[in-house]
Amino acid sequence: MKVRNFLFAILAGSTVAACGGAPSSGLYSVHQPVVTRTNYVLDVNVDGNGAISGREAVRAAEWMEALGLGYGDKIAIDAGDNRNGYGSKQSLAEMASRHGMLISETAPVTPGYIAPGTVRIVVSRSTAAVPSCPDWSTSTDSNFNGGNHSNHGCAMNSNLAAMVADPEDLVRGREDNRNQARDKTKAVDAYRAKAKTTGSAGGN
Repeated sequence: MKVRNFLFAILAGSTVAACGGAPSSGLYSVHQPVVTRTNYVLDVNVDGNGAISGREAVRAAEWMEALGLGYGDKIAIDAGDNRNGYGSKQSLAEMASRHGMLISETAPVTPGYIAPGTVRIVVSRSTAAVPSCPDWSTSTDSNFNGGNHSNHGCAMNSNLAAMVADPEDLVRGREDNRNQARDKTKAVDAYRAKAKTTGSAGGN
């Protein structure tokens, strides 16, 4: 019990010191990017084959267009208890391909019940920002503790959060995938194959 009280006293003292605006003397800035994920959902009706068609397909396409899908967004479909989810997955894959995107194999858990005869389209989007910047709480650059200015690191980390293509890379990192170049050529090969089958002429 004494040890717990002692540790609590230390933590409380460090918290009070932090609130007092003591300058950080470490090499790393106390202002770090914060990654936030938001899930956008749309429930659509499916036909007898489980596909998204007709007005529902138009509604889903307009919804995806309004979101402005881009690199870093994740698209998935949650069929709930509906067994015939393959048709809806194929329909969503076709709509996602218009934005140059692929759908994820699994959908994140979202609140709410998925009614029978419907499927849920889930778009996950992550954003990065440094909420504590700028920090001009320190009125002078001079201190006697060898600490950093309160705004130290704000410019660099704010620019990093703004420029990173996929904010989730700041959390999970990204492995060296040497197959990316090969994957990028698939679209070119598909275009060339389509041009040959449609009888396009010209060019080598």
